[in-house]
Amino acid sequence: MNGPLVEVAGTRGAAMRALVELGADRLPGEVVARDGDTATVQAYEYTGGLAPGAPAGLVGRPLSVRLGEHLLGGVYDGLLRPLTSAGIWLDPARRASAAGASASSGPGDDGAGEWWPVRTPRPHAGRLDLAVPLRTGQRVLDLLFPVPRGGAVAVPGGFGTGKTVLLQQIAKWCDADVIVYVGCGERGNEMAEVLARLGELTDPRTGGRLADRTVVIANTSNMPMMAREASVHSGVAVAEYFRDLGRDAVVIADSTSRWAEALREFASRGGDLPAEEGYPAALPSQLAAFYERAGRVRTRAGGEGSVTIVGAVSPPGGDLTEPVTAYTRRFVRAVWGLDRSLAYSRHYPAVSWAESFARDTGAVARWHAAHGDPAWAGRRARLVGLLAEADRLAALAELVGRTGLPPRERGVLLAGRLVREGVLQQSALSETDASCSADRAAALADAVLDVADLVLDLMSGGTPPEAVEGVDLSPLARAREEAAAVADVRLRRDRTLAALKEAAT
Repeated sequence: MNGPLVEVAGTRGAAMRALVELGADRLPGEVVARDGDTATVQAYEYTGGLAPGAPAGLVGRPLSVRLGEHLLGGVYDGLLRPLTSAGIWLDPARRASAAGASASSGPGDDGAGEWWPVRTPRPHAGRLDLAVPLRTGQRVLDLLFPVPRGGAVAVPGGFGTGKTVLLQQIAKWCDADVIVYVGCGERGNEMAEVLARLGELTDPRTGGRLADRTVVIANTSNMPMMAREASVHSGVAVAEYFRDLGRDAVVIADSTSRWAEALREFASRGGDLPAEEGYPAALPSQLAAFYERAGRVRTRAGGEGSVTIVGAVSPPGGDLTEPVTAYTRRFVRAVWGLDRSLAYSRHYPAVSWAESFARDTGAVARWHAAHGDPAWAGRRARLVGLLAEADRLAALAELVGRTGLPPRERGVLLAGRLVREGVLQQSALSETDASCSADRAAALADAVLDVADLVLDLMSGGTPPEAVEGVDLSPLARAREEAAAVADVRLRRDRTLAALKEAAT
């Protein structure tokens, strides 16, 4: 034995990835190498107390979990065994004997649930186009960087940029039927806070507990490394099960960087040749296999369901060029990049419009056009264009000063600030602003763009810039928190337009 690596004799014919039970406590492990009739097994548990000569037995199948409706509202470890009482994860024997929940045992006497190997994608009748948007309730995402149901998203950001808060908001407000929250390698206190908040939150769709349609897989940094590696596969297997029942499921993995670190540690123990920054050479293919399990499909029963994957990436030191972040960007349909400077300036969500992208905006625009909002694509293009021009001019203003810019360029800076404060910024603590419906988001964006157009017209038409800049635009910027109805948003827009016209005269 060498830590979690255990050599087991008498295993001739054992397949790679086969499940093995080790010792009297039947600790689960997985065959990772073979040499004749000896297999090298990677244990999913702490192996303290396990000694040479202990019994071991082949289970005859790969790592599998029991899937079913019973999972909703529960908290599980990386092998989908329930964490039903305090400290149960400290005692491998107690986890292994959990009723009907051991990953290495067969179904219970009641036969409830369906057993499935976690690394094997569940079959379906065919993939469907990614067109129906997943509504998150976060304006910067729904207006600028939408993800369709069945898409895959990466959320890269350094420490303190608000990844966990954003993911919790998505879990609460997105219009999915089932949320699978995978805490992969996070600190125990953070995971405990997530569990406490989920238990307190009210489901805005049903009025009941949000936890009742959530499956939490908690595999913190002090839990076994190989169980951490398995946790993301377990999470996707759960989501695919509910997808096959005709539901829309969202997998939130926080974070895939910790998962990749588990792969690196395992590869190092196994003697694999390291690649970039010590990660295994198979890292790109492992990431691709994970994100490829997202999709909107026609089920074998004839219905429709989807699995959307949102994976947080925590690059060390905020280095977005490191391997996990760089490879992930290749395989996802959208990136919601978090910016440290926005977070430190208390701009929430700190999603950078310069570092983010979405590849399915064309399909989402066609869906909106067919469902009553043909202006969606034009609205998005105007917002993105205005933000990009304002960013370019902000760098120039730092050199020559704002007053050194021509009038129109000063108008662009003013309009860009109004877009950021009145549309993109959002308060997670406000009952009005924590989530935003599609109609209200469109009304806020249109109101700000109408005011921005007038500002640019006045600046270009000879109105002194100081007169325009002296108009108080804060009532419109505060509409996102204070104006709950679309009619109230439009009323504030009209008053702001009138104040600008009066200042121009």
